[in-house]
Amino acid sequence: MSALPTPEFSRPIRLDQIGHISGTTTIIADAAEREALMRRFALLALDALEADYAISEENGSIFARGRVRASLTQACVATGLPVPETIDSDFLLRFIAEDGDVVEGAEMELNAEDCDTIGYSGNSIDMGEAVAETVALAMTPYPRAPDADAVLREAGVLREDQAGPFAALLALKGKE
Repeated sequence: MSALPTPEFSRPIRLDQIGHISGTTTIIADAAEREALMRRFALLALDALEADYAISEENGSIFARGRVRASLTQACVATGLPVPETIDSDFLLRFIAEDGDVVEGAEMELNAEDCDTIGYSGNSIDMGEAVAETVALAMTPYPRAPDADAVLREAGVLREDQAGPFAALLALKGKE
C-alpha cells in the first residue's frame, strides 16, 4: 500500500501531543505552499492564508476551533476575468478516526451537524490540510465578475430570456 502524498500546506499534530497543547496556535502558509494550493484549487492568486485555532480532546473526539483568513482570486465562471475574494471565517472541526473506532454513546455538547467532520488515520491529524479544505469550502462556488453581463453582451452571448425555448415566439411577437 503506497503512502498518500504530503499535502501542500501540512501542519501535522501527533495525537499524543494534543493534551499538552494549550492556548491558540497560528499557522501561516508560505509562498511555495500558497502557490501549490493555487494550482490545486485552480485559483488565479492566493495572496494570504492563515489560521488561528485551539485544539482539544472531548469525549474521545478531537476538536479544532478557530478562525481562517485568506485573500484569493478566482476566475469568473462566465468571462474568466479575475474575481478577488477575502475569506474571514470561524470554523469548528471534528476529527474522527477513519478506522471507525468512534466512541459510541459518548455525550457531545455539539451535534455532528454543528461542525465539519474530517477523518484521519494513523497517529496524527493535519491542521494545515484541514485549514486548506476549510478555505476551499468557504470560497464562492461560482464567482462572477461585477461586469460579467456587459462583457457577455458585447461578445454576443444572449441572455437566458433571449435564448430560451420561447425566445423565437417573443421575437415574432415583437415584430407585430
